[in-house]
Amino acid sequence: MRKKAEEAVLFEVKTSALLKILKEMKEALDKSDDGVAIAAPQIGYSKRIFLVADKIFDKKIKNIPRAYINPKILKLSEEKVFLDEGCLSVRWKYGEVERARKVVLQAYDEDGRKFKMEASGLLAQIFQHEVDHLDGILFTDRAINLHKVEPKDLNTNG
Repeated sequence: MRKKAEEAVLFEVKTSALLKILKEMKEALDKSDDGVAIAAPQIGYSKRIFLVADKIFDKKIKNIPRAYINPKILKLSEEKVFLDEGCLSVRWKYGEVERARKVVLQAYDEDGRKFKMEASGLLAQIFQHEVDHLDGILFTDRAINLHKVEPKDLNTNG
């Protein structure tokens, strides 16, 4: 997890090997009530892929990608905010991380289609956190005021 992940080769999209990785990532993410996203390196694959949990998106909005293959942050807003952050790889530790308020990200979806997406709020934070994972960076490398939170103290309603 401490090295830069390799780009997924686009001809791998929709192959059984890539579908297996996506399936394992979804299963790992679904096992965690408090998880909002997961990167392939977190489950042992050095691939530039992350998934965002369905619960993050408005159910009325269709066709929003959940898989982000070979993501690249194209633009970060100059406005920064400190946000409380945790990670499935560093359970029950939280800290404040300075993140851009808005992000423009480019990636490929699970069908191999290239797209660009602008995000703010929690989704912008997720994009930055997951791209950090793909670059071998953990949130604890950037966090201040690290503290431990017991699972029973977490608000896990989404």
